[in-house]
Amino acid sequence: MKKEELTFTPKNCWDVYAAAKDRKAMDVLAARYMEFLSVCKTEREVVDYVVEKARAAGFEESAAADRQLRVFRGKNVLLARRGKEPLSKGSRLIGAHADSPRLDFKQHPLYEECGVGLAKTHYYGGIRKHQWLAAPLALHGVVVKKSGEAVRVVIGEDPADPVFTVPDLLPHLAQKQMERKLSEAFEAEKLNVVLAHEPPAAAKGKAGDADRDADKEKDKGADASPLKRRILEMLNERYGIVEEDLYSAELQAVPAGPARWVGLDRALMGGYGHDDRICVFCALEAMLVGAAPRHAQLALFWDKEEIGSEGATGAKSRFFEYGVQDLAAAWDPEARLSEIFLEMRAVSADVSAAMDPDYQDLHDKLNASLIGCGPCFNKFTGHRGKYAANDADAEYVAWMRAVLDKAGAPWQMAELGKVDLGGGGTVAKHLAEYGMRIIDFGPAVLSMHSPFELASKADLYATVKAYAAFLAA
Repeated sequence: MKKEELTFTPKNCWDVYAAAKDRKAMDVLAARYMEFLSVCKTEREVVDYVVEKARAAGFEESAAADRQLRVFRGKNVLLARRGKEPLSKGSRLIGAHADSPRLDFKQHPLYEECGVGLAKTHYYGGIRKHQWLAAPLALHGVVVKKSGEAVRVVIGEDPADPVFTVPDLLPHLAQKQMERKLSEAFEAEKLNVVLAHEPPAAAKGKAGDADRDADKEKDKGADASPLKRRILEMLNERYGIVEEDLYSAELQAVPAGPARWVGLDRALMGGYGHDDRICVFCALEAMLVGAAPRHAQLALFWDKEEIGSEGATGAKSRFFEYGVQDLAAAWDPEARLSEIFLEMRAVSADVSAAMDPDYQDLHDKLNASLIGCGPCFNKFTGHRGKYAANDADAEYVAWMRAVLDKAGAPWQMAELGKVDLGGGGTVAKHLAEYGMRIIDFGPAVLSMHSPFELASKADLYATVKAYAAFLAA
């Protein structure tokens, strides 16, 4: 029997995966992930990607299939692969969220001030407001007409497209602003996106123009803004929508442009939405490579985690429960739902905060994660005295350790910052209510919740390996 090491030091992924075949596979995987991250900037776009890949891998929207795919309102996906054992004898679940912090357009967004056409926004999730100023933004989303037709909008990603931005205050006039606390210096109501500047062309004075101008004034009513009209004309020309359609729209301002390699060695990946799309991608990759497993395998992707997992498409909803009910009816009809949940083992796949080289004092170094040392367990999240936390039991932590060590997958254990300084929330506590065993487990990220987060391609590779080992256990 091999003697265990008396002390434990997390392994560096670059050492674990030093072989040429691993480095080649790592580069291929990272390139695929970078493409995914560059295209999938909203939860709906993530769901479309997952559905496309799952269907290509043989998953079906059929209750009788052994590989099932279930989509809910374009924002949730449940993937399930039948195991050799019945559901009541245990299953493996990986859950991740597909949403990221951003600026949402208000339902009545368009207006004109000081010769500029603007859109009002309401920020979504935990952002640091100043990070979204004076940066190129793209517009992604969907507009649903009264007919039910859904029009997808993407402007600012093609090199030929214009981009948008939120103007910042020049330093010459910012003295008072700089004296205020950071939390108070930047007002949410001033996060307004620049959309246009050139008003409609002037009338030519031909016969009938007066009547047409009168009709236009009547149509504009009290809101007689030339630039607003110009914006609506351009949107109508490109997408066939009118102002009223914006009431039934989800338009989101997100960082423009593709994900980029960072560093001379191209070992870090920079982009918008690593939190938590890196975990969605890793979970999907692990699901798609699996063969017929002993225990059923499930991957579940939600919306709304960044605002507390609320609503019909968040982790607090019944979507997951309904999905498991349907699986039980097809795969294990004699089982009680309580049996299935109590025997389920789960991973809340979410990123952790890597220790920042410039802000190490905010971490307890003995209990902090390092980028490049593999996916990170957070035994509990929450804040302060473990409030609002799922605190995984010791037996489950030990089982997970054994699974990963047997697979040779590197891992680490951490908390998110010092006790009275850090903390956060994930979906784990909502799934734990069913009685399943669950723990937070995902790669460490730098600049989390910023428009340009950093992740390691070695951690990406290690996380896919770790999730595959968990699903197969």
